[in-house]
Amino acid sequence: MSALDRLAERQLVVVTGKGGVGKTTLASVLGRLLAARGRRVLLLEVDPRESLHQALGTEPSGGEIVAAGPGLWLQNLQPAAVIEGLVHEKVPIGYLARKIVESPAFHHFVEGAPGLKETALLGYAYRTLHAGRRPRADLVILDAPATGHGATLLAAPGLLAQAAQGGQLGDMAADLAAFLADPTRCGVALATLAEEMPIQETLELLEVLQTKLGLRPDLVVANGLYPVPPAGPGLELLRTRRRLNEAELARLTAAWEGPLVSLPLLPLDRGPALIDRLAQVFLEEDP
Repeated sequence: MSALDRLAERQLVVVTGKGGVGKTTLASVLGRLLAARGRRVLLLEVDPRESLHQALGTEPSGGEIVAAGPGLWLQNLQPAAVIEGLVHEKVPIGYLARKIVESPAFHHFVEGAPGLKETALLGYAYRTLHAGRRPRADLVILDAPATGHGATLLAAPGLLAQAAQGGQLGDMAADLAAFLADPTRCGVALATLAEEMPIQETLELLEVLQTKLGLRPDLVVANGLYPVPPAGPGLELLRTRRRLNEAELARLTAAWEGPLVSLPLLPLDRGPALIDRLAQVFLEEDP
């Protein structure tokens, strides 16, 4: 079974990695490919700068759900807005809900509760799948925040469940932690570059995910590989960069025996043409 086949069986796929390694590009490619397989896919982005819409050629989300093709939607989310939405959902009296979210105590709680923001994002994805929200997605791809190690995000519900020790919030976090720990429902895809620092961080993240959280990623994708230069003078810099790419990929494969896809650096601007071409390469390279 290919890596894409495995991801197609999941309900949630978390795309993580160091900032600047092509997480959003990978999330967009996976969204296109899985929607083409008949899944109803919602792409969630948490970067306030919003770049998913550029990759997929849509209008900016601004917090709204935007159609991005057959069976594919995108949405930009901010943790604070998600938490405030939960308050309005649980407190049906608008005046009281506004008083709560405007109070200093509420903001101190949001900032101080361990794992609350991360759990809110993951919980939004979970409720999209199970609470009949529109669109009626059956797979959510989360373009995770570039906040260092993605293990922090995936560990957050468990930490919050321990801190809350029961109650509605604790029970919700515990249910979400169990969902994330189920490899038949939740998958992880790691994005990296074939360069020294990103590969080192990827190796560290793989170790943490597997030893601390018991999670084995479904896929690692190395983005932006330099092309193999033709013979001839004047291309030594390109040859050097390619050799560095190959050396770092060898270091990765020595430690990671799971599925690995390499995507090339292409002379295309960010947009649907780039995503479509990378999707073609992904299908050719998918182990």
